[in-house]
Amino acid sequence: MKQKEVSELTDQELIEEEKKIKPSPIVDAFFIGFLVGVIIYSLLVNSWGFLTLIPLFMIYRLLKKSKRYEMLKNELKRRNLQ
Repeated sequence: MKQKEVSELTDQELIEEEKKIKPSPIVDAFFIGFLVGVIIYSLLVNSWGFLTLIPLFMIYRLLKKSKRYEMLKNELKRRNLQ
């Protein structure tokens, strides 16, 4: 979600989107740790390939989710909805 898209949302849509993507740090940390373990195991078995790239992409998506959440929080503060 781009900044332009966030600013075009109505107040109610913005609140619903914020609730929908609210991060859970413990679960995210668990999944990132698990995926890093999969990558390390894959490297130890000497199988660098497509299956090693999948966990990297999933880690990227988890980290990107928190950035999108921060954009929504900033827009909520700007509109005094928080």
